[in-house]
Amino acid sequence: MSDKPWLSSYPKGVPQTIDADKYSSLPELFVESRSKYGSKPAYENMGKQITFEELGVLSDQFASYLQNVLKLQPGDKIAIQLPNVLQNPIAMYGALKAGLTVVNTNPLYTASEMKHQFVDSGAKAIVILANFAYNLEAILKDTQIEHVIVTQLGDLLGGLKGALINFVVKRIKKMVPAYQLPTAVTFNEALKQGSAHSFVAPKINPEDLAFLQYTGGTTGVSKGAMLTHRNLIANLQQIEAWLAETNLEEGEEIFIAALPLYHIFALNAHALLPAKLGAKNILITNPRDMKGFVKELKKHPFSLITGVNTLFNGLLNTPGFSELDHSTIKVALAGGMALQRAVFDKWEQTTGKKIAEAYGLTETSPGLCINPMGEGNRVGTIGLPLPETDVLLLDEEGKEVGPGEKGELCTKGPQVFLGYWNKPEETEKCFINGYFKTGDIATMDPDGYFRIVDRKKEMILVSGFNVFPNEVEDAIASHPKVLEVGVIGVPDAKSTEAVKAVIVKKDGSLTEDEIKAFCKENLTGYKCPKHVSFTSELPKSNVGKILRRVIKEEDAKVNTYD
Repeated sequence: MSDKPWLSSYPKGVPQTIDADKYSSLPELFVESRSKYGSKPAYENMGKQITFEELGVLSDQFASYLQNVLKLQPGDKIAIQLPNVLQNPIAMYGALKAGLTVVNTNPLYTASEMKHQFVDSGAKAIVILANFAYNLEAILKDTQIEHVIVTQLGDLLGGLKGALINFVVKRIKKMVPAYQLPTAVTFNEALKQGSAHSFVAPKINPEDLAFLQYTGGTTGVSKGAMLTHRNLIANLQQIEAWLAETNLEEGEEIFIAALPLYHIFALNAHALLPAKLGAKNILITNPRDMKGFVKELKKHPFSLITGVNTLFNGLLNTPGFSELDHSTIKVALAGGMALQRAVFDKWEQTTGKKIAEAYGLTETSPGLCINPMGEGNRVGTIGLPLPETDVLLLDEEGKEVGPGEKGELCTKGPQVFLGYWNKPEETEKCFINGYFKTGDIATMDPDGYFRIVDRKKEMILVSGFNVFPNEVEDAIASHPKVLEVGVIGVPDAKSTEAVKAVIVKKDGSLTEDEIKAFCKENLTGYKCPKHVSFTSELPKSNVGKILRRVIKEEDAKVNTYD
């Protein structure tokens, strides 16, 4: 697109260009961060804090272990399957320093999901939490993994506290199923062995793979997105440039990392951005324990928090959150799924601050578009493309559509991935004239703000009309008795498909008739749900994104629509 209307809408002080080559690799950034912020706190988890200097020392020891003891070579793959604990950034930084490619893995994966990812990536080593090691035992022989490093939740907390937490988790709460991995070493032993050798930093090029970041698999089997050091550095530079108007101070900020570091959103926001800014990260190991989460927030006057719609909604509905001091918040950033208007409004009423909605994908490192942090924040949109990011909206024939018209969002920029690991045909299909096809349907306002309408594959076809679940969910979520909602299409003999809403109640008195009447007042007839059901919980991804695919699969098992 020669005309880029979004540039005229850029906030004052936000540059239109960035230096994607400022660092040759992520470890170069880590070296600068250690030198610049050495004595500043880098991470805190369960009351234990480490500085940037300590992070540098420990990650060097882990890199040395990989290099000198395991004899892994640059380019080899290592899986990291950990929640938000101190071991996670240490292992990640260390692996990247050794020139390895990190395969981030959801700890809650089943054995078969783990097997797919490990076999597909060809991982040679893994760092895994003891709680999930039994799954690894079941599939280890079917993978190329030669080296297993096991850690427990309390291993880096030290002293009596760490030992007590490990004892309670294993013996009292019975959260560590028995496993047999006779050749495994502990994380602490790996650090000890690594410290006995000298680490020699290998040469790492900008186009070398930093991460094989697997897509969530919400529409099929997950694929490994090949993200280079340059991809991540470019997106980091883009995000930092965009935050210019927030007045974040180097070495002085506190970030809340509730999203898991193995997810691309948190990886950039809480493993890379804090290294650039010298921010202290509070690692939340179990954000689903909302009461415990709020209790932790009370201890830290935080300035930045990231989350998905369900996380912000959960906080707002947890006793004690509204009483917190919100005056220090500079950035509340939502991504991963559509931010509902009801959640946006309640957050602003509760905290006095606005949530800025952003948009991105695993394949784009992840940021593509983001709302301005100040007056330009426009609720209901994903904001403006980041610096040096180009966006096109294309129709089914591949022709560009104009403002207000719906089209598939396609993008080009330095943060866009190389392609899918070992899947050249899939890679070729997802690009058109050098632009990555996101699979999301969007519109553009005349001044360059974009709005996501919905996932291309999740549109509901009602009598020839396209119904976008996001729009229906947003309307239903504004009902005061609704806590959460997922909308799907179900078979219908007369109209091809019908809209169905699956709802978690906030108020037990809510009825189907009440929802249908409310929708009739707020939505065009064909968008109104023909079917309504209630549930105690909706299926969610590892970051809390509601999984419509799973809702649809579960619904099909118990319902027929004649």
